[in-house]
Amino acid sequence: MPANLSPEYLAAEKRFRSARTLDEKILALEEMLAVIPKHKGTEKMQADIKRRLSKLRIEGEKRTGRKGLSYSIRREGAGQVLVTGLPNVGKSSLVGRLTNASTIVANYPYTTQKPLPGMMFYENIQIQLVDMPPMAYEPADPWYANMSRTADLIVVMVDLMDAPDTQLELVAEELARFRIRPAGWPGKEGDTYELEKPMLVLGSKADHQETREVLPELRRAASGLPVLAISNETGQGLEAVRTAVFRLLDIIRVYTRAPGKEHDLSHPFVLKRGSTVADLACEIHQDFLEKFKYGRVWGRGKFNGQKVNRDYPLSDGDVVELRI
Repeated sequence: MPANLSPEYLAAEKRFRSARTLDEKILALEEMLAVIPKHKGTEKMQADIKRRLSKLRIEGEKRTGRKGLSYSIRREGAGQVLVTGLPNVGKSSLVGRLTNASTIVANYPYTTQKPLPGMMFYENIQIQLVDMPPMAYEPADPWYANMSRTADLIVVMVDLMDAPDTQLELVAEELARFRIRPAGWPGKEGDTYELEKPMLVLGSKADHQETREVLPELRRAASGLPVLAISNETGQGLEAVRTAVFRLLDIIRVYTRAPGKEHDLSHPFVLKRGSTVADLACEIHQDFLEKFKYGRVWGRGKFNGQKVNRDYPLSDGDVVELRI
């Protein structure tokens, strides 16, 4: 079976081959493992990456003489979204309001010491939010860079009461050290980027009257990045956050039905925008793709039961019947 490797995987593999230091090799292998398509055709490749990763980690521990702290969060749901920013901007409060996570909220900095995941509902799917430790004013640990590279979306929170445009610039500089350019961000001359990542900017404490004056400045500093004003205290803008996260993940929800049965709209398959009937069949089971004859599709702008082939592009909300 062909591996059908994604551009993200091929880019990570290229970084591994050109890596010079042990940390660079480990980061590249961790990213390869995170983005490699998970199906039967890549099982041997996944096992090989895990063996190489284990060997390099052991080598690193021998060199340092101790086992350093390293974190990774297994992705769940329709996408993994990191919530980051400088200390005391309201990250933990936001994740606590939007998910079932038991976050630690206090009025002093650095209360979040390690990444903490929670699941956010958007209509009939769940999206994983990860409350990240705050970005400091010194380089972050390698695991922080790796999680930023493999996440599907980065949410940056800034405090509207404390020079939010400067906060955003500092976070962007840290991402540049990770070789990450926020999608659409112009960057600075001389910066070298290897990866573009969608990013959402949230300005907290929007319930304060004086923050209205700084919002235009923040939007100018964001240089076209989406910006939302929110309040963890009143709940202002939080529903808009759910919608914006779903949109920026660039995913669609597709439903299936058995021949002669009613539509089942309770458990959608989540696919990247631009996916085809063949991608859906492969997601269900490889046998469906190998035995596929044709499909029927119900959805907005289509006539009911429209007959389609495997290359037919799907849209959010489509219902598909696969014939094998």
